[in-house]
Parts: sequence; structure tokens; C-alpha cells
Amino acid sequence: MTDTPAVTVRDDPERGVFLAVLDDGTEAGGAYYRHADGVVTFTHTEVPSDYEGQGVGSTLARGALDAVRERGERVVAECPFIKAYVERHPEYQDLLAA
Repeated sequence: MTDTPAVTVRDDPERGVFLAVLDDGTEAGGAYYRHADGVVTFTHTEVPSDYEGQGVGSTLARGALDAVRERGERVVAECPFIKAYVERHPEYQDLLAA
């Protein structure tokens, strides 16, 4: 793929994952989490190799973190990808649980 895909991030709480969904409905990645007591613990993020390097992972991280913020919850970043994203984007550091 040469064009940057249009990505929508949606929460699938039954599966415990924020999904990166392309316009055609393809699931192009997921940020997996556990949820308890107002804290979302991100455990793992996956983006298939077909979509790597196209901004899907960053869009997914941003969308998931924005959703957590909107719900007034906190984040534990066990996932190295989410942890690195928060470190690179200080506007999300206030979401980190102590």
C-alpha cells in the first residue's frame, strides 16, 4: 500500500481491545487491555506487517488514549508501544496512573 489508510479507532470492550478499523471494515491492528476500577492497562499492541510504517499504530495509540481520557480514566502502559508513545507525546502523560 502506498497511500496512508484512513483509520477509525473503536473500542471493543467484550474483547478487551481498541481496534484500528479501515474504511472497508478491515481490522488493521489492536491495542489490547485489561480494565478495572477506572484504570485501563494496555498489555499488547499489534499491527499486521501490511500496515506497519503507515501511521496505523500511532493513530491507534492516539485514539485509544483519547477514549480513555474522555471516560475520565487512567492508564497503565505495560505495552512497550503504548509506553513509548506516551513518552514521545507529553500531552498524554497526565493519564498515567501512579
